[in-house]
Amino acid sequence: MNTSQNNIGRRQFLRQSSALAGMAVGSNVATGIVARAAEFQNPNDRPRIAAVGTGSRWAHRATGLTGNYGSGQEFVKYGDIVAVCDADAQRRERAQDLVKVWAGKAPDAMADYRKIIDRKDVDVVHISTPDHWHAKIAIEAMLAGKDVYCEKPMTLTIDEGRRMCEVCRQTGRIVQIGTQQRSDVKFLTAIAMIRDGRIGKVKSATCSVGGAPTSPEIPAVAPPKHLDWNLWQGPTPDVKFRYAPSNNGETKSWSRCHYEFRWWYEYSGGKLTDWGAHHVDIATWALDKIATGPVLIEPISVQHPVPFENGYPTVDDRYNTATAFNIKATFEDGVELTIRHDLDNGILFEGTEGRIFFNRGRLAGKPVEEMASNPLSDGAIEKVYKDRPLTDHFRNFFDALAARKQPVSDVFSHHRALSTCHLAGIAARLGRKIHWDPKAERIVDDKQAQKLVSRDSRKGFEIET
Repeated sequence: MNTSQNNIGRRQFLRQSSALAGMAVGSNVATGIVARAAEFQNPNDRPRIAAVGTGSRWAHRATGLTGNYGSGQEFVKYGDIVAVCDADAQRRERAQDLVKVWAGKAPDAMADYRKIIDRKDVDVVHISTPDHWHAKIAIEAMLAGKDVYCEKPMTLTIDEGRRMCEVCRQTGRIVQIGTQQRSDVKFLTAIAMIRDGRIGKVKSATCSVGGAPTSPEIPAVAPPKHLDWNLWQGPTPDVKFRYAPSNNGETKSWSRCHYEFRWWYEYSGGKLTDWGAHHVDIATWALDKIATGPVLIEPISVQHPVPFENGYPTVDDRYNTATAFNIKATFEDGVELTIRHDLDNGILFEGTEGRIFFNRGRLAGKPVEEMASNPLSDGAIEKVYKDRPLTDHFRNFFDALAARKQPVSDVFSHHRALSTCHLAGIAARLGRKIHWDPKAERIVDDKQAQKLVSRDSRKGFEIET
């Protein structure tokens, strides 16, 4: 059984990595990124970074996959990667090779992130693990005096988000969430237009995030020797490892592990949090709801690939997150935010005087066309960007470290946006509307639903405070 999941030959990997490193340097010179990072070339100005989780998000294109550059390579511009950590030995080894290609020196490697937390020579922890590990690692890193860059979605539950906010406030650490759309000019422009009244009074926002895949029955098999399955599961219940080779998705497999973890409620919220963490985050920001939340969440229609009972799947051998959904969240002022699977990926805002649609590829609508003759005022976009110079998302984080100011995607605002995604997931799992008190951050008059706001951690993997 081959469970290496997109493993490529070591020589082929190194040849690809070297070529991509050269391409990246060339493209950075062309776009001026290298020049902007000049002040981080002095060793005294370069934070020491440890990467926890070194899969496809951390090293996307360098592993032979398509898509954006992995976030790990972006960090080399601004800091020194001194350690890499992953429960998969193949990924640890590959990460060491990558950093050596990128920076000329291989970092230390380890399976257990706690060895990183204990190190005095680590300033920043970069978290690219599956979702169920995010909060535990981030909280313990902050308590150890380290700043954090955490890939989205920030948490697996609402309660984890509350705890992250409390610890961030308590410790004063700098934490950036990897919702890079907050540093995308198209999204910033759309928000500036909304705040400038270009669509009138906002009535609704619709976030289309796509549906989740289904799987056949996936057999239980022995985990590969290079994967510490117990450690990978961490805080979640101990279950059988499941895997079957196929032509499916990024990993060319069906599994409950690398990448495919997204389609299991045990480790993720499915598309509601995977893409919802992007689009609902932007919609919440644009609506200026970053300190509150909806009061009513209604699952208009939801389809799951397996039967559910009391909010939990009744079978454990196939993907279980919602494949199709239309869920409406209503705020106290009547503004509606809908999350659905079946429209063009992106965000549609409708107001009393117009509508605009935007995603990573386009910004459209009559108010956008009118911008040619009636542009935004100078500084309007920068004002959205917390009155800071426009830059890429990673640079925004490192600038925030230098200034000791929270970055553009801080834990507090992202927690509120992601709470809406989590609430949508709870409503979807129970198949009924729920009422939310955004001040107390509690579900009202529904004890069963309230229990899903948090989850118990497996013994030995509780958050250490």
